[in-house]
Amino acid sequence: MDAKSAKNEQLFRDQPVWKAIAALAIPSLLSILVMIFYNLADTFFIAQLGDTAKVAAVSIVSPVFSIIMALGTMLGVGAGTLLSVAFGAGESDKAKNTASLCFYSGIVLSILLTVLLLCFSSPLLLFLGTQPEMWDDTATYLRVLALGTIFMISSHTLSALIRSEGAVREGLRGYMAGTVTNIVLDPLFILVFRWGVAGAAVATVLGNVVSTLLYLLHIRRHATVVSLDPKRALTEFKALGQILALGVPNAVSTLLSGFASTFSNQLLSTHGTDAIAAMSAAGKSSMLISMVQMGICMGVQPLLAYNYGARNAARLKETLQKTALLTVLVGLTAAALCFTFRRWVIGLFLKEAGVAELGERLILWLIAGAPFLGFVYLSTNYLQATQKASAAILVSLLRQGLLLIPLLYLFHWLLGLTGIAAAHLATDIGAAVLSMIIFAIHYRRMRREIA
Repeated sequence: MDAKSAKNEQLFRDQPVWKAIAALAIPSLLSILVMIFYNLADTFFIAQLGDTAKVAAVSIVSPVFSIIMALGTMLGVGAGTLLSVAFGAGESDKAKNTASLCFYSGIVLSILLTVLLLCFSSPLLLFLGTQPEMWDDTATYLRVLALGTIFMISSHTLSALIRSEGAVREGLRGYMAGTVTNIVLDPLFILVFRWGVAGAAVATVLGNVVSTLLYLLHIRRHATVVSLDPKRALTEFKALGQILALGVPNAVSTLLSGFASTFSNQLLSTHGTDAIAAMSAAGKSSMLISMVQMGICMGVQPLLAYNYGARNAARLKETLQKTALLTVLVGLTAAALCFTFRRWVIGLFLKEAGVAELGERLILWLIAGAPFLGFVYLSTNYLQATQKASAAILVSLLRQGLLLIPLLYLFHWLLGLTGIAAAHLATDIGAAVLSMIIFAIHYRRMRREIA
């Protein structure tokens, strides 16, 4: 074992748990925040044009963005989990084969998705609830994202693989470079070149191009158990099903979030374009809180997987306890900050006073369940780390699918526009309770298995 590999393994095996959580969670958290800035930067600079329809157009395409991210996350998290478990068990060749299979599967998948998005853009836009006044902007944004799919998926898969071998700082650097690129290009393309929505999409794609190139450079020069040798992909091809099964929970959560957004936008469209824009702005704050908690739990997942592979039940338990405490504290703090500064937050994205006031009312419902969300993400990542794919999928289905979509229609029928926001609060609480019950059942089984 070389020095770099030994250092990474020491982080998983011997580092005090709080230090290990910090070393893994902080870069992952920053990476998630960086990804959010991709989305926020687009909306912010588009808002400077003073056209509510353009802000709504970006919101309408967000489910497609979610689908692309979901596929990259599915492959990256699934392969990363297998890689960490193999790393903990001392199976270096298996880890390298898994990494290669993940990368090349992502390329094939991205090409297929690009073709589908370009060929079926018009019916897709109708399904997403695109209004006539925003059709041209929405179609342009969608086509540019479709052409950049290969880089958006590759940046996510490569980042997950790098983090799984312990190179969390290198993963963060790639995200940061991509975000800086996006933020620098956004005002240039949108406001200076006057490309509008198209400029936002081009900046997003170019940011992912930069991230992908930096990850490839790191793997070529410094990777320890990540390999992109195509021959290794064929050697481990049978593991693709397991990669997809373990990655599906994250993909399901992201995909259903996109579908829930679509159903929400369809209901909101009955109240007009202003309602779509107000919910979009309010949703940015709740998304920020949930993504922060998800980032912490995703960052810790390699630590959970490694110690599961090494059969270290005591360290696994301590990691779970401290991560749960951390996510609750983060959720409470973030919700308090969003509540206190809600007017300023909404004002970043909406310039019309009436629409901004509506956004301020909706945001209260969306952030109230924030302290509970950490339990959902921790349960999902624990179940993935211990290779309980079916249970992890069930937990992922709870929040954005089994609960949220039907509650959107029920609460809208009962409370109208406010009910759409209230449905998110009811969903967050219900999903947290049910996910902890599922977690407890499988945790007891895991303890008996290791014993």
